[in-house]
This record gives sequence, C-alpha cells and structure tokens, in this order.
Amino acid sequence: MSHPIVTGILSYGMSGRVFHAPFVDINPLFDLYAVTERNKKKAQERYANVISYNSVDELLSDPKVELVIVNTPNNTHFEFAKKALEAGKHILVEKPFASSSEEAKQLFDLGRQNGCKVMVYQNRRFDSDFQSVKSVIQDGSLGRLIEVNFRFDRYRREISQKTFKEEPLPASGLRYDLGPHLIDQVISLFGKPLAVRGSSGSFRPDSKVDDYIHYHLVFPGNLNVFITSSLLVADPLPSFVVHGTEGSFIKSRADVQETQLDQGMSPNDSGYGIEPDGSEGRLTTIDKEGKRKTEYITSLRANYNHLFNAVYSTVRNNEPFPVKEEEVIWQMEILENEDYPANP
Repeated sequence: MSHPIVTGILSYGMSGRVFHAPFVDINPLFDLYAVTERNKKKAQERYANVISYNSVDELLSDPKVELVIVNTPNNTHFEFAKKALEAGKHILVEKPFASSSEEAKQLFDLGRQNGCKVMVYQNRRFDSDFQSVKSVIQDGSLGRLIEVNFRFDRYRREISQKTFKEEPLPASGLRYDLGPHLIDQVISLFGKPLAVRGSSGSFRPDSKVDDYIHYHLVFPGNLNVFITSSLLVADPLPSFVVHGTEGSFIKSRADVQETQLDQGMSPNDSGYGIEPDGSEGRLTTIDKEGKRKTEYITSLRANYNHLFNAVYSTVRNNEPFPVKEEEVIWQMEILENEDYPANP
C-alpha cells in the first residue's frame, strides 16, 4: 500500500487554490495536510481537515510535513525553498525556481546535502496544446525541423496589483513570469541551446518592468527556435508554429485546465482537460510527389496530475524527476543573460 506524502502549501492564494490544492487533495498518493494563510482563512471552506498556519515558519516547523510546495511571490522562492530544505523537507517550487542560476545551484546542492528532493513545478509541460505539438514533432511527421515559434501572449494594459511582478524586484517582470514556461517547453524538446540572443522591452503606461520578451535560440542542426511573449497583443497569433522539411504544424493555445480549476472543477471530472471543438492543430504535409495533405489533430486530454504522480515517484521511489536539474540551470542562465552563453 502506498504511503501518502504529507504535504504543506506555503500560500493559498490563486496558485494554491487552483494549481496545487485540488491535485494534492484528490490524489491518493498525497495528504493535503497544511497551508499558510496570513490573512483570510479560506482553505477550510473547501478542505475541512487542512491545518491553516499563520506563517511559513509555523508550517516548516511541523515535523509531520514531508513535502513543501513553494508558491509564494517570485522574489521569496529562494528564501523559503532554502528554509524548507534546512528543515529537512522535500520541495516543489513554482517557476521561476529562483532569481539566478547561482541561487538555483545552491538549492540543488543543499537538497543533496540534506537528503531532500528538489523539484520544479513546470506544469505547462502537461498542457494539452503543448503535448499535441510535442507529439507531432516527435513522430517525425514534419521531417527535419527548420524553424519553431512558441508564443504566450495576453492583453493586459493595466498594471497588476501583484507588486512582486510589477516592481523592479528580483525575478519580476514578464521575463520571469511567462518566460520560464516557454523556455522550459523548448528545453524539454530540444535540450541545451548552442546560443541564445534575447531582447526585452517595457511598453505599458507606467510599467516599471519588462512586458515584452523575445528570444532566438539556436540548436544543433541549425534549428532556429523563436520565443515571444507580450502583454500588449490584442489579436494573438497561433501560439505554436513548427516548420520542417516535410510539413508544418500550427496550433493555438487552447489548454482549459487553469480556467476549469479556477471555476472549481475537479481534476477527476469527466470533462476536465479536454479542449473545446475547433481547437485542433493543423498539420500540413507534402509528400515526395508534391501532394499536399491537411489533417486536423485533436489534442489528448490533459491533466496536471501527471506532474504530481512524478513528484511521488521521485520522493518515494527515488526516480528521476522529469524537469532535470541541468534543464533548470540552463533556463536560469538564459533568463539572467539576454545573450547566452554570456561572454563566450
């Protein structure tokens, strides 16, 4: 019989309520044991048996807690992850993992020293749209890849009330908000880039941080990958565009998990993670005789529970976590240097 992992969540704001608690609660491999709520006490309205601590230190001092989910503001990730490891807890840290590659290396080293697992919550690897793109790339339908474009766009002119994203603090701005998702997806597919050239800008009225980023990554075989994200895109382009020697695949961002979770849907619901009709990706291939064929690819049902199952396998069975340490370090190095490798 499995031994559930006793889990504490450091914040029960939007991320705790939407991205973590529902999965820890319904997954029999976990025990949703405690959360931290400094002000409003809402967790027990949905999870009657959960302990609501007033501070991070109180939760970390509880000897029953085995796994700590660090989902606090970006600029506090390193501090709280370090405290959790020093308290002998395994950690699952939201993106961005840290503010720099040096901080990231310190946390992985500290985890090894204390016998604790250090894991990064890269949930967008388990989005339905990305999984569809990954499947088409890996099945060879497109031939040798030439150019890949990943976008993550929104239209948000107003300045967010979340000051840790909008003030010039460590790990603030769009680069550290949506950048980690895009860079991680690319690294998970293609590995370490040979070179990266990046640029960023601030365009919203009164913005103090970057709200536009663009990266050009070069991989072996002269594969060119372009990453773009902006908070001022009124009419978004397709989020995934892949061109190869034998065809192209175009897919819009259509994963529904965040919306469904925010509306209170359980990951166990039969309709959870299923993209709406009309969201299919368009695969166009041309054979050696020049005959064009167009297919519409339906994404498989997605579920972030796959990530939590991986956490359990890592903690209990010592299996490698899918988001590898070196991949996290590469990501942090790219985020902190617009040109990578820095000063070659």
